[in-house]
Amino acid sequence: MTEFQNSNEHGSQNLDHNVSSAYPKSQGGIRLPDVVLEGHPILKELGKTDFVPSSRVAIAIDPVALITTECITVTSAMRKHARWAHSSVSAILGGSSISYRTGPSSTSNGSAQRSSVKVPLTGTQREIGGSTANNEGSLTGLWGLRGKKGKSMQDNPLMSAFARLRDIRSFDIPSLLHPFLQVIRSSSTSAPITSLALIAITKFFAYNLISRSSPRLSVGLQLLSAAITHCRFEASDSAADEIVLLRILKLMEVMLSGPGGDLLGDESVCEMMETGLSMCCQIRLSELLRRSAEVSMITMCQILFERLKHLEDEVGGDGVALDQTTLHAERTELKMDAPLTGTNAASPQRTTVTTPHSSHITSSRNVQQDVLETRGSTSFDLQMDSNDVGMNNAVNGNITNVTQVPPPDKQEVMDIRPYSLPSIRELFRVLVNILDPHDRQHTDPMRIMALRIIDVALEVAGPSIAKHAGLASLAKDHLCRNLFQLVRSDNINLLNESLRVAGTLLATCRGILKLQQELFLSYLVACLHPRVEIPRESGIDPSLYEGVPYMPKLVKQPPSSSSSGRSTPVPVKDRQKLGMEGGSRKPDAREAMVENVGALTRIPSFFAELFVNYDCEVDRSDLCEDLVGLLSRNALPDSATWSTTNVPPLCLDALLSYIQFMTDRLEDEVLPGGCLDPKKLRRQRYRKKIIIKGVNKFNESPRAGISYLASQGIIENPDDPQSVAQFLKGTTRISKKVLGEYISKLANEPLLRAFLDFFDFTDKRVDEALRDLLGAFRLPGESALIERIVTVFAEKYCANSTPEGIADKDSVFVLTYAIIMLNTDQHNPNVKTQNRMALADFAKNLRGVNGGKDFDSQYLQDIYDSIKNNEIILPDEHDNKNAFDYAWKELLLKTDTAGDLVIFDTNVFDADMFEATWKPVVATLSYVFMSASEDAVYQRVVAGFDQCAQIAARYNVTEALDHIIYCLATITTLASNALPNTSLNTEVQVGKQSVMVSELAVKFGRDYRAQLAMVVLFRGVIAANEAKIQKGWEMISRIWLNLFANSLIPAYFHHLHPLLEIPPIPIQSPHVVNREGRSIESGLFQSFTSYLSSYAADDPPEPSDEELSDTLCTVDCLAACPMEEIFTNILTLPPKPLAALTHALLNQIPEESSPAVIVVKPEPGSSNPKVNGQSQSLITPSYDPSVVYILEISTMFAIRDQVSTATIGQDVAEALQNIVRNAANNHSLIVSRAVFYLLTLLSASHDQLFIRAPVILHTISSLDQSISENAALPLSKGLTSCIRGPRPLRNEIANTPDFWSIISGLHTIPVAAGPVFEILVDIMADKPSAITADNYEFAIQALNDFATAGSVGAVVEQTRDRKVRRPKAIKSIEPRNQELVSHAIRAVTMIWQLSSRVPALIEQSHLERKEAWTAYWSPIFRALNTQCVNPCREIRQQAFSGLQRALLSPELASADHQEWTAIFGEVLFPLILQLLRPEVYHSDPLGMSETRVQAATLLCKIFLHYLVLLSEWDGMLELWLRILDIMDRLMNSGQGDSLEEAVPESLKNILLVMANGGYLAPPSGNPQYARLWEETWKRLARFLPGMFQEIFPDPPELPRVAAAEQPQIEELKLKVEEVPDESES
Repeated sequence: MTEFQNSNEHGSQNLDHNVSSAYPKSQGGIRLPDVVLEGHPILKELGKTDFVPSSRVAIAIDPVALITTECITVTSAMRKHARWAHSSVSAILGGSSISYRTGPSSTSNGSAQRSSVKVPLTGTQREIGGSTANNEGSLTGLWGLRGKKGKSMQDNPLMSAFARLRDIRSFDIPSLLHPFLQVIRSSSTSAPITSLALIAITKFFAYNLISRSSPRLSVGLQLLSAAITHCRFEASDSAADEIVLLRILKLMEVMLSGPGGDLLGDESVCEMMETGLSMCCQIRLSELLRRSAEVSMITMCQILFERLKHLEDEVGGDGVALDQTTLHAERTELKMDAPLTGTNAASPQRTTVTTPHSSHITSSRNVQQDVLETRGSTSFDLQMDSNDVGMNNAVNGNITNVTQVPPPDKQEVMDIRPYSLPSIRELFRVLVNILDPHDRQHTDPMRIMALRIIDVALEVAGPSIAKHAGLASLAKDHLCRNLFQLVRSDNINLLNESLRVAGTLLATCRGILKLQQELFLSYLVACLHPRVEIPRESGIDPSLYEGVPYMPKLVKQPPSSSSSGRSTPVPVKDRQKLGMEGGSRKPDAREAMVENVGALTRIPSFFAELFVNYDCEVDRSDLCEDLVGLLSRNALPDSATWSTTNVPPLCLDALLSYIQFMTDRLEDEVLPGGCLDPKKLRRQRYRKKIIIKGVNKFNESPRAGISYLASQGIIENPDDPQSVAQFLKGTTRISKKVLGEYISKLANEPLLRAFLDFFDFTDKRVDEALRDLLGAFRLPGESALIERIVTVFAEKYCANSTPEGIADKDSVFVLTYAIIMLNTDQHNPNVKTQNRMALADFAKNLRGVNGGKDFDSQYLQDIYDSIKNNEIILPDEHDNKNAFDYAWKELLLKTDTAGDLVIFDTNVFDADMFEATWKPVVATLSYVFMSASEDAVYQRVVAGFDQCAQIAARYNVTEALDHIIYCLATITTLASNALPNTSLNTEVQVGKQSVMVSELAVKFGRDYRAQLAMVVLFRGVIAANEAKIQKGWEMISRIWLNLFANSLIPAYFHHLHPLLEIPPIPIQSPHVVNREGRSIESGLFQSFTSYLSSYAADDPPEPSDEELSDTLCTVDCLAACPMEEIFTNILTLPPKPLAALTHALLNQIPEESSPAVIVVKPEPGSSNPKVNGQSQSLITPSYDPSVVYILEISTMFAIRDQVSTATIGQDVAEALQNIVRNAANNHSLIVSRAVFYLLTLLSASHDQLFIRAPVILHTISSLDQSISENAALPLSKGLTSCIRGPRPLRNEIANTPDFWSIISGLHTIPVAAGPVFEILVDIMADKPSAITADNYEFAIQALNDFATAGSVGAVVEQTRDRKVRRPKAIKSIEPRNQELVSHAIRAVTMIWQLSSRVPALIEQSHLERKEAWTAYWSPIFRALNTQCVNPCREIRQQAFSGLQRALLSPELASADHQEWTAIFGEVLFPLILQLLRPEVYHSDPLGMSETRVQAATLLCKIFLHYLVLLSEWDGMLELWLRILDIMDRLMNSGQGDSLEEAVPESLKNILLVMANGGYLAPPSGNPQYARLWEETWKRLARFLPGMFQEIFPDPPELPRVAAAEQPQIEELKLKVEEVPDESES
C-alpha cells in the first residue's frame, strides 16, 4: 500500500516529498501517478470518461449532433432525478420547431455536413438568457401535456434552456455554453449532473467546437470562468463531489491552455487561481484531490508565467506600460483572497457545494458586474438537511436567471482585456504570502504546495520576473524574507522545498538579489562548515591538507561575555534555531543544504560571479573563498559523522565542477568583463585585505589599527576626526563593542561628535533616532561613557531645530536615559513580567523634565509601545524575530547602494579567483586521494589534479603548481629525504630483460595509489609545464635521485646533451642473479640451500617471484612517465625556472658530516667489521651516486649558455668547490667527478667574477695523493678542456703555480700521463706562447719529468741487445712504455725549443743580466743535462742534440757579458762528470761509452766555437786546464779504444786551432800565452806524453798573430765544427 492509499480521505496528511516532487507538467489532461490513482473511490465515477488529451481531436460526427447528444445526456440525467421527474415533453422534443436555415443540406458517409447561414436571434424572437411563462405555456398547451393531478407542469428553466439549444442551428459561444453554465451554477443540481455538464464543455474544447475563431469567444470564456469558479450543486457522497471538483480543475486547465486562454481577463484568471489554491489548501478534501489540484495549479502556473515572457513583445517592448497596468490593477483592487478566507466548494460549509468564491468577492469585480447577475443562493453548512430552504428556493425558480447572456449586439458594451501582469503579480503575491512562517493560518503542507508552484514559476519565467518591478520587488523582499526563514525550519520536507526554491530563485533572478544571495549563502556556510580539527589518519601527511580552512572568514568572533545589562541574552536552543550565524542542524538538513549548494555550483559562472561581486568588494563577505572552503572541508570523509554519507561525495563533486568549469573556459577567448576592470578589482581586493587587517588591529587596539590604516592610505588623516569617523561609520567589520568604548572616551570626544554628524535625525522621535544610533555601536558599560554619548546625542538631536513637543537638549538627555532604562527593563529575562515597568511608571519617571513640563502622553505612549514591541538591539548579538526583521530592514536599505549583481560569462577573472581558492581545493584532492578506495573516486580526483595543474600553468599560479607537485610527490612515497638502502639491490636477468630488484622498487610496486600519483605527476602535471615550476623541483629532484640510486632511471643527459665527455655515472655493483634457463619447479630444499649459500657468501638473498613481479610493476609505471620528454624540455627551459631546478638539486646534496674516516678497532679474535657486506678495517665515506647525479645535471645546466652560466653558475661552482674542499669526507669517486665538473664549469665561465682559476687550481692541488690518483683521469680531462678553451683562461691557468703542481703530480699516473702531456704540448704550441717568465721554469720542469719518465725505454733497449746476442722470439714493446719514450723524446725537443724564447724573456724581465741569464738559460741546460744521462739511448741522443743546439745558439754568448761562460762549469763539466760515474755507466753499459765520446766531442766543439770570446776572458786558462783534466779522466776511465781514440783526436784539433790562432805558442813567440803553453805541455805530458811533440816537434818562435790572419783562424774553427757529430748520425 502506498502512503496515499493508507491516508484518511478527509484527514490532514503530510505529503511525501519524493513522490509529490515528481508531478507532471504537461498542459493536457491530468496524469496522476498510478500509485495515487489505484483503488481510490473517486475512480469509479472518474473512470466513466477519459481525461482530455493533450492535443485537439478531430471528430467524425456532426458537431450539432454532438451538442444535441450532450444536451440529451444532461437532460436525461436530470429527468431521472426526482426534482425533474415530471418535466414536460419540450425537454425532449426541443423548445422550438422554427429553424433559420439557408441553403441546402447534404450528408455524406453517414455524417451530416451542413452549410447554413446562422442568424443570431434577438429580442422577443429568441431570448437565450432567460424564458417567459407565456411562451413555455403555449408550447405545453400545444402538445396538450398535463402534469400530475391535472395541473399543467412548467418546465424548470434548466431543462428549457437545453431544449432551446437543441434546436439552434447558428449560435455563438455564450449561447452554446449558457444551459451548461446554468447547470453548473445551479445549487439544485446534483454532482453527477454537474459533472455531465462539465464533461460536455470539456468535449467542446477537446473537439475544437470552441476555437479561436468562435463568435464572442472572450465573453464565453469569462462566463465559463465565472460559472466554474462559482459552481454549486447538491452534496452527495464525497467521491462524487470531488469528481466535480476534479473536472473543474481540468476544465480550468483546458481553458488556460486552449486556443483562447490568452483572452481571459485578469479577474477571471485570479478567480481560477484562487479556486485552485483553495482546493490545494482545504484539509477536509481528500489527499488525492489536493494533489490533483496542486498538479493542475502547477500546469496553469506554467502557462501563466510562460505568457509573462511574451508580454513585453505584445506591448511593443514597453515594460513601463506593463508596470503601469499593475498599478492600475492595484488601484482597482484586483486582489486574490487567501486560500482559506473565502466561502467556496472546498470550504467546510455546504448543503450545496460551491467553488471557492463568496458573493462579496464577485461583487468587487467589474467584469462580473457586466456579465453576471447578483446570485441569490447561499451556501449552508455541510451538516444541514438536504431539504433545506435554499434548495427549495432553487426548485421554486428563484434561480431562473442564473446567468444573463448579453446578446451579440451588446458585445461592445463589455470591456474585457486579456490577462496580463496584474493577475500574474497577484498570484505571485498570494503564493509568497502563504510562505510567511509567522502566519499560523497557513500550515507547512500549504507552504510546501506554494513552494512547489513558485519553483515552477521561477523555472519557467525567473528572468522575466526579475525584469518587472512589481514582481521583482516581491522576489527581493517578501519572497526572500520568507524563504530565508523557512530554511531554518526543522521540517525536512519544508526545508527541502525551501532550499529548492531558493536555489531556483538565485539561479534565475540572482542579478537583482545581490545582498539576499550573500545572506543566504552566508547562512549555509555558517551552518555547514564544521569547526573541528581534521582527524589525523596514519599514512596521511598533515601537510597535504593544511590548506583546508578551520572556519569560514565570514564567521565573526563571539561577542564578549561581559554585558552592560541592556542586552537581552537568548537561550542557546533559540540561537541555534533562529541564529543568523546558523547553528546545529540535523544530518538530513545538512545533506539538503549541501545539495542546494551543489545545484548552484553547477552554474558555470557561479563562483566567478561570487568572486567578483563579493570577494573583490570591500564591504562584502569573501563568499567565493568561504564556499570553496566549505566544500573542501565537507568533502573530507569525516564530515559524514555529523551529516550523512552522501555529503562528502556531493561536496567533492561540486568542488570538481568548479574546477571543471574553469578548465572549460581555458581555451575560450579572453573577453572583457563588461564594466569590470580586472586591475581595478585587484586593487579593490588588495584594499580589502588591508582594511580587514587594519580592522583586526583596531579590534585589538584602536590606536594601532587607526595608525596602520593611515599608513596604508585607507584613512587620509588620522588626526582629522571627520576622516576617522567616516571610515568607522562606513565599515561593518568594526567590533561594535570596541567602537562604542573607543569613541566614548573623553579624549575622543571630537571623534564622537564627528561620528554623530553622519546621522540624520530629522523628523524622527527620540527612540527612533536612538535606535539608529545604537545600531552602529554598542553602549559601553561605564556610566560616564554612556553619559558622554547621550550628551552628544542630545545636542545632535536638537542641533538644527528643536522638535515639536521637546523643550531643549536637556529634555532629550533625560528622555534618552529613560528610554535606555526602559529597553533594559522590558527585555531583560531576569526581570519578571509583573515587575516590568508600565506606561504609567515610565511617564511618572519623566514628569516635569521637559523644560519643567511633562511630555505629551501620546508621545510617551508611542515610545513605550515601540520599545516594548521592538527591542533596541544589535543584530549580531541577538537572535530572534525582531533581530531578523532589523537585519532584513538594514539589508533592504543597503540594496540600492550595493547595486545589482554583475552576471558575466568570461574567463578574465579566473586567474585571480583560482589564485585565491586553490589551496583548499588541492588539499581536499590530496586527502581524498589518500583515503579513497574506489576507482571512481580515483578517476575524479586524478582529473581534478590534472585540471588544477592546467589552470595553474595557464595563469602562472606557480605556487599552486608547486603545491600540487608537492602533494603528488608525497603520495608517491618516492620523495623521501632519507638515502635509499641499496645494499640488498639485486639485478635479475630474465630472458633478455635485466631488472634491478630493490627495496624501493618492491615497495612502490605494491602501492597502486603511489603508482597512480606518479603517472599523474609526470604525465599530467610536469610534462609541458616545466617552465612554470619553481619550488616543486625540490620534490621532483628527490624522486629522480631515489630512482637513479636504485637503477630505475638512467642518466638521461648523456645521450640528450653530450657536452660532458665523461663516462656514465657509476652505480654500486649489485648482486646479479640469472634466472634464465632455471627450472620452474624448485623444491623447498633447493630454496633453502640457495638461501644458505647466499648467506654464507655474504650476498643478499635472492628475490622472490612476488618481489620480482612488484619490481616489474614499478618498471611499467615508470615507463608510462615521459621522463625523457621532460628532460628534453628541461634543456630548453628559460633561466629562471632552470635556476629553480638547479637550486632544488643542489639542496639535495647532504650536508658535511664528521668525522670523515672512522677507525674501527676490532675486538681480539674478531674479524674485521663489515660495511655494506664488505670487510674492512677502516670505514671510509660511502659512495652516493645521487650526489654525482646532482652535480652532473647542475653542471650541465650551468654550461648550457652564457645566460645560464651567469644565472646559476655561481651556485653550482660553490657546491662543487665545497665537495672538493671537503674531499676527506666524500668518496673519492664523488670528488673526482666534482673536480671534472668544476673544471668544465671554469672553462665555460672563465669571464665570470664568481669563479677564478687560481682558486680552483689551488683547491685541487691541495687534495691528498690518494684522492688525486683516483681523480687523475677526470682531472686531466678537465684541465684539457680549460687549456683548449679561451686564450685568457689558458694563459691564466698556465701562469698559476698550482697548475704546474697538479701537472707534476699527474704525470706519474699512467691513466693521466697522456692527457697531461697533451696539455703541455698545447701550451708550448700556442701562439703567442703561453710560456711566460712566471711559468717558464715550471714548464721546463714538467717537460723534464716527462723526459725522465721515458727511462723505461732503456729496459726495452737492453732487452733487445740481449736478444741480438741470443736470437730468440722478441716480445713486442708494451704500448705504455712506447708511449712514455715517445713523450720523453718530444719533451726533450720542446725543452731545447724553449731556448728560442730565452732572449725575449731576458729582455722582458727586470732582473740583472747575470740573474736573468741564470734564470732563463740554466733551467734548459739543467734539464738537457739530466736527459743526457737518461738510461734510454733515444732520449740521450735527443738530449745531446738539443744540448748542442742550445749551446751553439747565437743568442747564448755575447762579448758584452760573460755569464755564458758558465756553460762549461755548470753544464758540460757536470755532464761529463756524471757520465763518468759508475752507476750511470752501468745503466746502459753498451750505449753509455758512446755517450761519453759524444760528451767529450761536444766539450771540445763548444770550446772551439767560443775560443775567440774565451780568449778575451780572464778565466780562459783555468777553463782550458779543467778541460784537459776532464780529458785526462776520460782517457783513464777504462772504457776502451773508443775514448782512447776520440779524446786524442779532439785534443789534437783543439791544439792546432789554438796554435793557428796564436793562442798556443812558445813563450818566446807570444809571452802573453806563455803560461798557457807551459800548462798545456805539462798536462798533456801526463796522459798523452807524445802528443805535444807530435804537434809541435820543434816549436819555432812564432810571431804575434796579426789581425789580417784572423779570418784564417775562423775558417779553421769552422772546419773543426763541421766534423760529424756521432750523436747526430
